[in-house]
Formats: sequence, structure tokens, C-alpha cells
Amino acid sequence: MVRTAACLGRRARGRKPLPALLFFTDPARTPEPERQAEALPRGSAIIFRAFGAADALQRGLRLRAVARRRRLKLIVGADARLAAALGADGVHLPQRLAHHARRLKAARPGWVVTAAAHGPRAAQRVARLGADAVVISTAFPSRSPSAGAPLGAMALSRLARRLPTPLYALGGVNDKTARRLLDAGLVGLATVEGVETPRT
Repeated sequence: MVRTAACLGRRARGRKPLPALLFFTDPARTPEPERQAEALPRGSAIIFRAFGAADALQRGLRLRAVARRRRLKLIVGADARLAAALGADGVHLPQRLAHHARRLKAARPGWVVTAAAHGPRAAQRVARLGADAVVISTAFPSRSPSAGAPLGAMALSRLARRLPTPLYALGGVNDKTARRLLDAGLVGLATVEGVETPRT
């Protein structure tokens, strides 16, 4: 998956610099996200999703330390205030908040602002709202409790050709499935559980 993401990232040159690989944290599925972050290649991004946790700032600071040491981007899910407090590199917006993309980019021109879309029609709508990139799910069958019907490589490829905004694929993306997306026209890949952690 890392190699495929790197290939996609090289092909995306000329656009606004975007990470080739997005690692989404999840309290249940990645309870120790620092371990996955340690395995990310340079230039990737951590999407820190705190979901309102009381210790969000402390957890975010730990991830920021890893990100800075390993030259990763830190992007905060949904919470622009937390992103600012952490000195993060941007914000990832849930689909319901995608309409804030232009305002956030105007307030913080250096931020990377991505937005989620759950399906092709939603991706078309979200793309018009000004985000730097759209993260669409679900690409392949996924263990996520919120996963919808998988789109598959062909549908993702058709969508990427039509969409005016760079597209990431999320959901069931791993070492095996990533290879099917090499020629899909994506800017990169996104994953929750697809990053192999270092052995201790």
C-alpha cells in the first residue's frame, strides 16, 4: 500500500502539495495511533480524530511530536480550534461539515483542508464546496461499522476522471487492494487499519 500511495503521489505533482497516504486514527480500531504513525513514510499525514475526547489535546500533542520527528503532516478531524491549538497542518471535515472548507482555507491559507464523501453523488457535491481533496468511502469491503456498499476500483476510476477535485479512497484499502487502484486516477490512499506497526 505504501508503494502504491507513493506512485500516486508522484503522479499528482503540479497540484497543491498533498500527502500520498492518509492514516485515520480511530479510538476503537487504532487505540495506540502513535505506533502506526511511527510506520508511516515521510510526507504522509495523520488524520487525528478525537471525537470530542476529554484528553484530545494531550493525545494530539503526542501525535504532533511523532509527526514533527518523522516529517509527517498532522491534520485534525472536524475540530478547527483543536487544529489551531496543536499547530496542525490542516483539518479533515466530515461530509456534514464540508461547507466550511472555503472559510477555513481563507482563514488559514497554509492548511490542507480535506472533506469526506460517502458515495459518488456526495463526492460531486463536496467537490464544489472548496476542499483541497475529497476522501471517498467505501472503496472495498471494510470492517468499519459505518461502512457502506463498496464502490470498487472501476467506479472509483470513473469518479476520479469526472471530479474536479483530487480524490482519496478510504475503506478496505490495504497492501492487496491498493494495487487495484494504481491506475484509478487518485491523488492518494487513505486507511485506518492498513498500516503495519513496527515490531517491538
